[in-house]
Amino acid sequence: MIFDDLFSVELVMDEGADEEYDFDYEDDDQEDVDADIENKYYQAKSFKLDDPERSLSDWRTIIDSEDPKGEWGFKALKQSTKLNFRRGMYPEALKTYTELLGYCHTAVTKNAAEKSINGILDYVSAAQDLETAMMQQWFEVTQKALENAKNDRLNFKTDLKLAKIWLDRKEYSRLEPIILKLRTAINAPDPASPSLPSQAGPGRRSDNFEGNNSTGTLLLEVLAIEIQMYTDRKETQKLREIYDQTLTVKSTIPHPKIMGIIRECGGKMHMSEKNWASAQYDFFEAFKNYDEAGSPQRISSLKYLVLAHMLMNSGIDPFDSQETKPYKQDPQIIAMTNLVAAYQRQDVHETERIIRNNRATILDDTFIAAYIQDVLLSLRTQWIIGILQSYTRIQVSHIACQLKITDSEVENLIIFLILDKKISGSLDQVNGIIELNTSAELDSKRYVAFLKWNSTLQRLHSSIIQKTGQAGINQ
Repeated sequence: MIFDDLFSVELVMDEGADEEYDFDYEDDDQEDVDADIENKYYQAKSFKLDDPERSLSDWRTIIDSEDPKGEWGFKALKQSTKLNFRRGMYPEALKTYTELLGYCHTAVTKNAAEKSINGILDYVSAAQDLETAMMQQWFEVTQKALENAKNDRLNFKTDLKLAKIWLDRKEYSRLEPIILKLRTAINAPDPASPSLPSQAGPGRRSDNFEGNNSTGTLLLEVLAIEIQMYTDRKETQKLREIYDQTLTVKSTIPHPKIMGIIRECGGKMHMSEKNWASAQYDFFEAFKNYDEAGSPQRISSLKYLVLAHMLMNSGIDPFDSQETKPYKQDPQIIAMTNLVAAYQRQDVHETERIIRNNRATILDDTFIAAYIQDVLLSLRTQWIIGILQSYTRIQVSHIACQLKITDSEVENLIIFLILDKKISGSLDQVNGIIELNTSAELDSKRYVAFLKWNSTLQRLHSSIIQKTGQAGINQ
């Protein structure tokens, strides 16, 4: 009896051992299959430069043979998409990419899917020869797949990426609905349609950005795109609305480049309003943010800072601050350094020479070129005010000869100064004579008032620079 029991136990144990052995054997088989697929994948990858068709064929074999859909099929589709795209076979690349999106729900992890989608879309976005309609298709299939997967976070990032593409391509009619969609996704009000009811439903983000760092940061990214669009289109009123809105977004931790973009556009807005002091402040903030982000845009914003600085008629060197000083001798900045030095010396001819001989670093920037005449106007008027202190009567032609401009240009400058009450006198256009007020006291008062006004602006500017510099140190 005992023997029979022992025999039964032994039999059961043997059966269990067989089952365990069978299980291990099956695992080995699966590992062999995975290893075989992996070898085929990497072998196909090795042919992509010399024999791309063979690579595509071998990857297709992996895709078709893998059941269920898995990691190696996903990788094969990703490589096929990139290879076709690199060869300019955009429809074929789009086809394999669309197929790849079907793997994102079940075959790979969410992080792996997001990383691959972002990488491919970055690759696509950089293609300069990709037609607009084809570009639109890539993003449409992505958005559809992400909506089905209810991946709102990646969907938002994809829309943001598309918005940046349309901005770069100046496709504003395509950009505007994307901006509205992005605003709706975070329940941000559209300043262009203040009476529009909220489109946010249950589960949407609150439109109160106080204390919500993530939402506020996303909003600033959207506003940065909008503000660039309105700057490019020179729509000052809408630009002002968006700019003011950016200043009300609180509790955010934005990327410094985003703040650089916003401040640069704000500076350009102030320049269009001839508010030189506010423009100078915003360009300084833009420069600091770009510099912190390591963005090459810091060079252009520094040039704009110098431009606004000159138009303020400030006698302070814009390169005196600890942030700007390291760039004073930068090859891309040296022309602006020399320009501001000549301007502050009121050396009209040297200023003109620097502008003329440095077209690449000064006049080739359309924004700077648009304000160079303002710089020359300001410099010439300062020079004229200074020289007229020694005269009660002077010929227009004498000033024209000194400035190397026409008589009519001098007459226009004199009329401007008289109307602006910068000088007291009259212009005899028939005889080409400028008659100055004989009251030395009045002349003196005018000149002293002008110097006092200029000195006050310089002190104010110096105070702002010191405070912002100290704030940067304290942070």
